[in-house]
Amino acid sequence: MEKISIIIPFYNCPYIAAAIESALIQTYSHIEVIVVNDGASSHIEKITPYLPYIRYFEKSNGGTASALNFGIQQATGSYFTWLSSDDIFMKHKIDTQLTFMKDHHAHLSYTNYDLIDSNGHVFQKDAALYFTHKLDFLKHLQHANNINGCTIMMKTGVFQTLGLFNENLKYTQDYDFWLRAVQHYELHYLNESLTQYRVHEAMGSNRFKEDITAEIAHVTNVYKQVLIELIRRERESI
Repeated sequence: MEKISIIIPFYNCPYIAAAIESALIQTYSHIEVIVVNDGASSHIEKITPYLPYIRYFEKSNGGTASALNFGIQQATGSYFTWLSSDDIFMKHKIDTQLTFMKDHHAHLSYTNYDLIDSNGHVFQKDAALYFTHKLDFLKHLQHANNINGCTIMMKTGVFQTLGLFNENLKYTQDYDFWLRAVQHYELHYLNESLTQYRVHEAMGSNRFKEDITAEIAHVTNVYKQVLIELIRRERESI
């Protein structure tokens, strides 16, 4: 069995226990759960009961990208997955997605997901925006990111090709990474909700909308010409 690394960046999140629990109860058993405390000052005690079952690291605060990169550098799995500390993996997430990737000889894949509220209740199923044609997917990437980072699974060898997440980007490190990835790999989509994405008042996308908008504009500008060329090639191949 191939080992799967589940990396959970943590910073003052009250939902961390639910995230860790969902990672530990996966039906696929050959996993390692790596929790990276990114300089948190609260809710750390919620991790304590799980310390015998996880790999736990502490570092000074540097943001999500730095926490992910730190976890990746500690990981020993053949595949990487990312779970935000306020989200939840369905218990068959790893098993189902790994089987899908092997069936498609994929280096990288992402899936559908459900939306849950602060109490963990599902209020929207199958919330992902996805495209049946690659051309439409590439066009959408020109101005927005439709991939939920916590639905991703990829071979760890991808990092050797692309490098790690950009730590200069506070909010769009995942968008930037997919824009690099699409230049080298097919991003395979599994239309099954395997992650529950929590929507709550304290989430960054609600608190820092203006900063996120500005950062998206920066990233789209950096990859503008690359995407234009990818779209041209895709049109010619149809």
